[in-house]
Amino acid sequence: MNESLQTVYSGGASSGVALEQRNRVLRNTYWLLALSLVPTVLGAWVGVSTGIMNRTGVGLSAIIFLGGAFAFMFAIEKTKDSATGVAVLLGFTFFMGLMLARLLSVILGFKNGPSLIMTAFGGTAGVFLAMATLATVIKRDLSNMGKFLMVGAVLLLIAGLVNIFVQSSAMMLTISVIAIGLFSAFMLYDIKRVIDGGETNYISATLAIYLDLYNVFQSLLMLLGFTGGERE
Repeated sequence: MNESLQTVYSGGASSGVALEQRNRVLRNTYWLLALSLVPTVLGAWVGVSTGIMNRTGVGLSAIIFLGGAFAFMFAIEKTKDSATGVAVLLGFTFFMGLMLARLLSVILGFKNGPSLIMTAFGGTAGVFLAMATLATVIKRDLSNMGKFLMVGAVLLLIAGLVNIFVQSSAMMLTISVIAIGLFSAFMLYDIKRVIDGGETNYISATLAIYLDLYNVFQSLLMLLGFTGGERE
């Protein structure tokens, strides 16, 4: 256990400083998270407007997505202790918005496409508010959840890659439902880590929670499009 965490449980004046530090990390995380939505929307707009992602096959898009995402996450990890890390993170969120363009184009092809997007956005915001509130209420240590959630994420990723080739609607629907539950739990876990002092770098914290939000939104949008999309 590091020194700053020890002060939290040892009491005294130093515990107030530690609490102030954790609140500052949480506050900076929420501000950067809000800011990260701007390049995400911009990237999605560029992708939909230009149709650039529709010019590549599904398999190639998956390779670009995985390669680009892991490269960005590696760069963020290397620069997270400097101002450069913020710029790299915002570049990553632009890239993620661009990768969302293919799905958005499909949804916008429905008569009620804009309504579905707003519903998915509202649902994601609702999940975030619920998990953030729950994280402040729960007193139990949730650190043991991390291993199980990571295993679930890996299995979900493998299932998603398999379905690129299988193209099963039922499998896609199942993956979307599981992903919403899994990444909602991840959101609770990641926010709780910041509150408890387990994550002290706000750039890393923002990256984790952003990915949770992104996956919940994407999965909700796929689910809504599959079940409620109205053809022209």
